[in-house]
Amino acid sequence: PFGGNYFDLEIDRQEAARYGLTVGDVQDVIMTAIGGMNITETVEGLERYPVNLRYLPELRDDPDKLLQVLVATPRGGHIPLGQLAKLQIRKGPSVIKSENARLNAWVQVSIREDEVDLATYVRRAKQAVAEEIILPAGYSLKWSGRFEYMERAQKRMQFVVPLTFVIILILLYLHFRNLAEVFIVLLTIPFALVGGVWLMYLLGYNLSVATLVGFIALAGLAAETGIIMLVYLDEVWDRRVAEGRMRSMKDLYQTVMEGALLRVRPKLMTVGTTLIGLMPVMMGNPFESGSQVMQRIAAPMVGGLVSSTLLTLLIIPAVYMIWKGSHIRRELRRGDRLAAA
Repeated sequence: PFGGNYFDLEIDRQEAARYGLTVGDVQDVIMTAIGGMNITETVEGLERYPVNLRYLPELRDDPDKLLQVLVATPRGGHIPLGQLAKLQIRKGPSVIKSENARLNAWVQVSIREDEVDLATYVRRAKQAVAEEIILPAGYSLKWSGRFEYMERAQKRMQFVVPLTFVIILILLYLHFRNLAEVFIVLLTIPFALVGGVWLMYLLGYNLSVATLVGFIALAGLAAETGIIMLVYLDEVWDRRVAEGRMRSMKDLYQTVMEGALLRVRPKLMTVGTTLIGLMPVMMGNPFESGSQVMQRIAAPMVGGLVSSTLLTLLIIPAVYMIWKGSHIRRELRRGDRLAAA
């Protein structure tokens, strides 16, 4: 933070008083010599320009020449500045920054995210700073930049993620009007998370706000895949019930086979079109602006769609058969009791 050189002039008050000068008189000369003083302004058309008077750079940048600047006394004499002040060159910030009326200095750090994620690095850095640095009174530290944005986003995600699942749950219930089918569809979400996490691991991506956004989008896509499977199963079930061909577990098995296997193509086409749309994002140039963020959004979606599709073709038909099988067994027991009566 200390990249600037400063002239530090310490005025000898007693010496200045001997010549009838005040500290302000000496400071005015210093300000005029180094910083300059606006003595008038020129008007050119509608524009006004100040006229600034100060020493040439080769005079004001040389400490020895600067100490030879003459200071006029009230009696008409001239005293060299070197007799009235001591000059030292000190290090200081090249730019004095302030925020909320408080002086501040920035220490910028670039980390290799392929080796450590941002949150882990900041946690370790905070611990190291707390152990090694004792802040004087009036000083404070604040971790800002991308870490601050990430913290804000994580706080929003604590609200957005549960809200997303609640909205999915409500929409599924409004469609199926059956909690059992709603929970069958929700089974696809854990299977989708498996693929998303594995692909992130293989690509070396750390958990971030971008990947969380990808997982939120993945939850909706996984639910869509489960709905397609369940809609086809219900369609075959309703048709066979209407035809009176749902009287045994064998009939249920044939129903599930028809709904799950004979309609694989439309399910794979739905998932395939989504994957084709995401692949250009995944395969983009990582050095282009914004591509790293988009790749971390797309990675969980691609991996999750692959795993959820494969597992949905196996798990949902099995769960559906267990659920509907309980209905058939209950109807068979009821028929046996009526026959016995």
